[in-house]
Order: sequence, then C-alpha cells, then structure tokens
Amino acid sequence: MPLRLRGKKQGRSKETSRLVESEEAPAARGGGDTAPPPPAQPGARLLFHAQLAHGSPTGRVGGFGSVRELYEQIAQAFRIPAAEIIFCTLNTHKIDMDMLLGGQIGLEDFIFAHIKGPKKEVEVLKSEDCLGLTITDNGTGYAFIKRIKEGSLVDQIKVICVGDHIQSINGKNVVGCRHYEVANILKGLEKGQTFKLTLTEPMKAFDMIESRLKSGTLSEAKISKGRGTLRLRSKGPATVEEVPSEIEEKAIKKVDDLLEMYMGIRDIELAATMVEAGRDKNNPDEFAVALDEALGDFAFPDEFVFDVWGAIGDAKQGRF
Repeated sequence: MPLRLRGKKQGRSKETSRLVESEEAPAARGGGDTAPPPPAQPGARLLFHAQLAHGSPTGRVGGFGSVRELYEQIAQAFRIPAAEIIFCTLNTHKIDMDMLLGGQIGLEDFIFAHIKGPKKEVEVLKSEDCLGLTITDNGTGYAFIKRIKEGSLVDQIKVICVGDHIQSINGKNVVGCRHYEVANILKGLEKGQTFKLTLTEPMKAFDMIESRLKSGTLSEAKISKGRGTLRLRSKGPATVEEVPSEIEEKAIKKVDDLLEMYMGIRDIELAATMVEAGRDKNNPDEFAVALDEALGDFAFPDEFVFDVWGAIGDAKQGRF
C-alpha cells in the first residue's frame, strides 16, 4: 500500500523531539544520602532535587513545562546562565548517555545538570565515509555526541568524547541546529578532506574517570522510574503519565535503533512520539499521515516510515 507522506503538504511539527531516559537510584556524592522528592499529590506543584554534575549543593526546581523552562529553573537555582547547560542526566552525575533527561522525568528522579567546560578544536581527516558518531541534542539548540562506535574513525581520536557539544564544523556555527541537521552536515563532508570541529566538553568532577563511554543504548535502561513520569511537551502543559508498558518500551527502543540506522541520531523522546502516533492506527498510510502532522519538519523517507510501522507492529505482536 503506497504511503501518502509525499502527497501531503509539510507543516510545522506539533511536537519536536527531545531527549529522554533515566535509571539508577539517586545517590548524592560527598558521602551523604539525599532523599528523593516526596510523591506528587493531585494538584500539587511538582518539585525535583537537582545538582550541578561536577559538584554543587542540592537545589530544588519545579513548575516547568518544557526542557527549556527546566534549564531556566536550574540556572536560577544555581545562579548560572541557562546557556551554560549542555544536557542533564537523571540519577547519576556521570556522563551516562543511558540516563539523559529530556521529554520524560520519573516523579522520583534526581536531576544533574552538565554545564560547559573547556573548549577544544580538532582537525579530522575523513578517510572513511562513516565517522562513527551518533548525534543527539538537548532540545534547546545544543547538539552533542551521544555515541562513538568502537573501532570507528572518530574512536581513534581520543580527544573527541561522548558528551562533547558540537559548536561549529569548519567554522560554521551549528548552535541552534537540530541533531539531524548536524548529522547531515557531517555526512555530507567530502571523503579524503580534513575538517575542523569546535567542541565544548562538559565540566567534569575529579571522580569522572569514564568520560569516553562508547555506547548509549537502552539495553539496561528503562524510560522512567517510579510510579509515573512528568511528560514535557513543546506545546501545551506538562502532564503526569503512567510509565510506558513493556511493549511500548520495546517498540521505542527499536524505533530509536532505526533513527540511528537511517539518520545517525538517537532520540528516545522522538521515538516515543512516533510510537504514540502509531498507537491507534490501522495501516501504514494512516501512520504516515499522523507522523506528517506531528513531525512534519523531519520529512522522513517512506522506507523509514514502513520500517517504523513494522517495528510497532512487531512489538504489539510480541515478536521482539
């Protein structure tokens, strides 16, 4: 059955992609235990504990409805510019890509903000078509490296690390670009030519000795922890929702794998939005129209849409 994705006029997306993930029990560094926030009561203003990942006192943030508003709350709590925040992790101060915060936060999660550290410039000879990078972004204009494929070209350049914010490519400022735009720029660089990356690494504490993580998958992680999650949306208020079912989690993980395969990005919140769009659809045509309405900015290729529809169907049928 042919898709109508190309026949429909592209519109602005109803919900742009963001980061997510979570896991691990909250643990405060420095020897003391920090109690998780109390469970939310109906109508209550949700509050979350937060720290700067490289070390700080514990603060509280609440009343936010988007990632951007959350960053502003963190910035106010710790008296730093919001533009200093590269990304946040949940329940760990380490640069752990399985624990990225974005569109969903468990109601008992502890937030760690990773802020800008040293800047570095790296020249790379593109001797292979594939660099081995997976890019994601923080939803507020900063793209950064989520995964470095083991044995790849970039894996051999030890100064490039997971968590590094990509500020410019060959002098072109990419701040404000989405992850897929940055991935396309890198993919379009000519093989055999040298290009320059300007990177900003997250500020690290002295105990961060595993800065060069290779993978950022959901093999051991789940999307949220606790009795529910706070779902942040680009339009409309944030909502408290049930934790995704096991079937939905499997479908989301598979769609995230497809995003990396087709587009060189990982974005669990984008994957979750796509699975949600296909929840009550009966065929790939209906699903394609729903994707176009919700995420028209991406202009996904038909082959990718078919594979995503298949992944959702496989999850529903228990074939994973």
